[in-house]
Amino acid sequence: MGRPQVVLGVSGGIAAYKACELLRRLTESGHDVRVVPTDSALHFVGEATWAALSGNPVSTRVWDAVSEVPHVRIGQHADLVVVAPATADMLAKAAHGLADDLLTNTLLTARCPVVFAPAMHTEMWEHPATQENVATLRRRGAVVIEPAVGRLTGVDTGKGRLPEPGEIFEVCQRVLARGAAAAADLAGRHVVISAGGTREPLDPVRFLGNRSSGKQGYALARTAVARGARVTLVVANTGLADPAGADVVRVETAQQLHEAVFKAAADADAVVMAAAVADFRPARYAAGKIKKKDGEEPAPLELVRNPDILAELSAARPKPGQVVVGFAAETDDVLANGLAKLTRKGCDLLVVNEVGEHKTFGSEQNEAVVLAPDGTRTPVPYGPKEALADVVWDLVLQRW
Repeated sequence: MGRPQVVLGVSGGIAAYKACELLRRLTESGHDVRVVPTDSALHFVGEATWAALSGNPVSTRVWDAVSEVPHVRIGQHADLVVVAPATADMLAKAAHGLADDLLTNTLLTARCPVVFAPAMHTEMWEHPATQENVATLRRRGAVVIEPAVGRLTGVDTGKGRLPEPGEIFEVCQRVLARGAAAAADLAGRHVVISAGGTREPLDPVRFLGNRSSGKQGYALARTAVARGARVTLVVANTGLADPAGADVVRVETAQQLHEAVFKAAADADAVVMAAAVADFRPARYAAGKIKKKDGEEPAPLELVRNPDILAELSAARPKPGQVVVGFAAETDDVLANGLAKLTRKGCDLLVVNEVGEHKTFGSEQNEAVVLAPDGTRTPVPYGPKEALADVVWDLVLQRW
C-alpha cells in the first residue's frame, strides 16, 4: 500500500505561515502531500517554500499542466484534503460550490474526507453568513474545526486564531484512521468531556490531588472533533495543549468541575466524565501555610464529601435523550467494583480500567472494559487511548 495522499490547501490569511509546520508534520509522518495554495496565500508564503517542504511540485492554477487535468485529478486521488488556514472567503466558496481556482475545483472533485481549519478575525467568524456556511459544510460531512481563542492580527484578541499545527495534525490523523465512510458521524452533536484530575486545596501551598494526566479525556476530545462533533472540554489541572476544535473550560476543584460540567451539559447530546474527580476535600482551608512544629504531630485531616457529579448527571439528564458515560479507575477487583459502580451511578456506559503508579496514568496507552446496564461488556485491548475513545463514541452512537 502506498503512502496516504494528502492535499494541503492554503488560503490567503496571515496564518498561512503556520501551515508550513503542519506540512512538515504530515511529510515526516509518511504522508505524500500536494500543496494547493490560492494566489492570495502566495503573498504570505512563496511557492518555493511549499515545494521544498513537500517534495512535490506546487499547483496554483487550473492552467498549470493542463494535460494532467489537475483540477480533477488532484481531488480524485486524495485520501484527505485539509485546508489550513481556511479564510471566511474560502468557507463561503466551498459552501456554495464555487470553483474559480485550483483549490476550489479540488474541493468539488474530492470524494475523501475534507477538514477545514478556519482562521479569521472574531467578527468575521461570528458573522451569520460565516456561521451559515460552516453549518452547510458540516451538514455535508466536512469537518470544520472550531478556531482557537487567542492573539489575532495586530492587537486584537478573540476567537478566530488558527489552532496549533500539531493539534490540526492530530485531527488529520484521526480522520485518516477512520476513513471516508464514518469521518463525520458525530456531526450536529454537542458533546461535553471532562479531563484531568481535580485538586482540593489544604492551604495556599498544598492540595489533595491524583495522578491523572488528562490524556484519555483529550483523546476523547480529539476523536470527537475528528468525527464532526462540537466539543466542550472541561479541564482540571493538565499541562496538555488545547485540542484543536474544542472549547476548553479550565477548572481546579471538584466543585468548580461540577458547576462547569452542568453548565455545558444543558444542551449536550452526550457527557463523558473522564476526569479523575476527588471524592473528598478538606473540611477546612487554612488561609496561611500550615507550619510544621517541632515535637508536635500534625493535626488529623478532616475530610468532607464532594458532589457526585456522575450520579447527579445520570439522574438529572439536563437534555432529553442525553447519553452519560462514566469512568471507573480501580486498583483491585476491577470488574466487580466497576459493575457495582455502574449500578450506583446510573449512567449509560461505564469505562472500567485498572490504574496504579505505573498503569494508565500518564501513559499514551490504555486497556479497559466498557460496561452497559443491560449486561453488555465491550473489552478494549491494550492500545492507544484514541482507540478506546473511538470505541466509546461508537457505543454512544448506538444509544442515540
